[in-house]
Amino acid sequence: MQVLSVNLGTIGELFVAQSDRTRRIVSGIHKQAVQGPQQLKKLGFVGDEQADLSVHGGLNKAVYAYPSEHYPFWQAQRLAALKRDEPLPPGSMGENLTLQGVRESDVCMGDRLRIGTALLEVTEPRQPCYKFNARMDFAHAAKMMVQAGITGFYLRVVEPGELQAGDAVTLIAGPRETSIARINERRRTGRQRDLF
Repeated sequence: MQVLSVNLGTIGELFVAQSDRTRRIVSGIHKQAVQGPQQLKKLGFVGDEQADLSVHGGLNKAVYAYPSEHYPFWQAQRLAALKRDEPLPPGSMGENLTLQGVRESDVCMGDRLRIGTALLEVTEPRQPCYKFNARMDFAHAAKMMVQAGITGFYLRVVEPGELQAGDAVTLIAGPRETSIARINERRRTGRQRDLF
């Protein structure tokens, strides 16, 4: 388990297609890989921004992690929908951490991840919105993410520190009651009352 990429971004424009026009909105979804050690504080990485703090950011969503193993799925979906086969660089899902070997089925709410000198705790899966459709450039991308259960997950910062691409990820098990994969399955099937 390791960090393949640390991805940061500032708030920028995102163009959302609607039936009769294209709307311009602001978003922090455009993340790009950065090199070298990155400072992680309680509210996220220094130099990273989120536009809508009601759904991204804050103490319980300070960092968004995404498994690299899902990138081939999105590559295939974009090829089918857009007939484009350009590679998706790390950060394409809007994630701060592109992880290898850490999937939704591997982590539960309350698990902790030691990365570099930082300690993070798994809080919840992502609930993608229309901005993800715009980022991927095809309709239904958010729905596909939920249906496939490949949402990635949010982390809160327990101990601020420094981390970078190439760092090992050490999983420290929490209560192990509810995996991110299980939450995703319950959301997909509409059985949210059975989550806890």
